[in-house]
Amino acid sequence: MELQTILEKRRSIREYRTDKVEDDKIREIIRAGILAPSWKNSQVTRYYAVRSEEMLGKVREALPEFNQKNTKNAPLLLVTTIVTNRSGFNPDGTPSNELGNGWGYYDCGMSNMNMILKATELGLSTLVMGIRDEKKLRDVLEIPEEEAVVAVIGVGYSDAAPAMPKRKAVDDITKFY
Repeated sequence: MELQTILEKRRSIREYRTDKVEDDKIREIIRAGILAPSWKNSQVTRYYAVRSEEMLGKVREALPEFNQKNTKNAPLLLVTTIVTNRSGFNPDGTPSNELGNGWGYYDCGMSNMNMILKATELGLSTLVMGIRDEKKLRDVLEIPEEEAVVAVIGVGYSDAAPAMPKRKAVDDITKFY
């Protein structure tokens, strides 16, 4: 599948079939995330692949009710985190500029996008969720203190076919110099 087709086909899906995501596809998705660029190749994104029924239930409890419903049948939840105070920081631990850990979040966003596009290429659908209970996720997944939770991504085989929402035009949101 060509990149343009993937970009146009990708949707945020809120209804999934219960079919499991194959292990090799999970690994391909995470490998795609690892290939994303990062500040000075710091590679601060970490991945937690949740697929057992017990753990899926525990992670869903860290989501608001509407996203628990949206991912009810999703057989895979990927939780992404960043190692803090590395991306965007000098070797002495001082921030390189005013963004500080913002660079780590930015890097993670690029990693998440790579994973979402790879999932689409593999015939899977996704839903990125940023509203979550970090403390619950930290406890359930034993996430170390030096990591910050960024997102939870529902992954699975779609049971819906939503149309593409209206997008803004290039000329409406771009200044050319």
